Amino acid sequence: MPQSGRPRLVVGISGASGVVYGLRALDACRELGVESHLVMSKAAALTLAQETSLSVAQVHAQADVVYKAADIGAAIASGSFKTLGMIVAPCSVRTMSEVASGVTSSLLTRAADVVLKERRPLVLMIRETPLHLGHLRTLVKLSEMGAVIAPPLPAFYARPASIEAMVDQSVGRTLDLFGLSWAPVKRWGRDVGPIKAEA
Repeated sequence: MPQSGRPRLVVGISGASGVVYGLRALDACRELGVESHLVMSKAAALTLAQETSLSVAQVHAQADVVYKAADIGAAIASGSFKTLGMIVAPCSVRTMSEVASGVTSSLLTRAADVVLKERRPLVLMIRETPLHLGHLRTLVKLSEMGAVIAPPLPAFYARPASIEAMVDQSVGRTLDLFGLSWAPVKRWGRDVGPIKAEA
C-alpha cells in the first residue's frame, strides 16, 4: 500500500454501456478514502458522451490519479505497484476478450493482466446480453484465471426506489470483493429481509 497509508484501487472504464458504474466506483473510492487510479478506453469517452452530460475532464477530476489508455509505461502496468486490485466498470466484450487472451492492446487491459498475474482481485462488471457460446467460454476462462465475473444485475430484494439505488447496490457489492464496505449497500439480515434480533 502507499506510504500515505491509503489503499489503492485501479478503476477501469471500458466502452460498454453503463459508464455510470465506473463513475460511482470513483465516488465510492473517494468516500471510503481509497486512492483511485483511473484508466478509460477510447471507446469509454464515446459512451460517456452518449449516456451522460459529463466531459472526460470532469470524470478525470473524480479520480486521484489518471492514466492515458496508451501509456503502457504507467505505474499500474507493473506488478511492483501495489494495489487492492482492479475493477472494470463497465467491462465490454472486447476488454474481457483481450484480458482472457493475454494479448493486451491498451493500458486498461494490461493493468487487468497485471492484477491477474499478481493474484490480486480483478472484478469485471460485464455488460452484454444475450451471451453466445464464445462469450460464455471466455468468461469461464477468465474465471479459471482468477477473475471475478460480476454483471451489474439489480438486487430487487433491496427494493431500490431509483436507478441510482440499483447502480449503487451493484457497485457496492463489487467493492465488497476488495474488502471495502460502502454505506449505500443494503444488506440482507441488516437493512432488508429477516432482520436478526441482537443477543
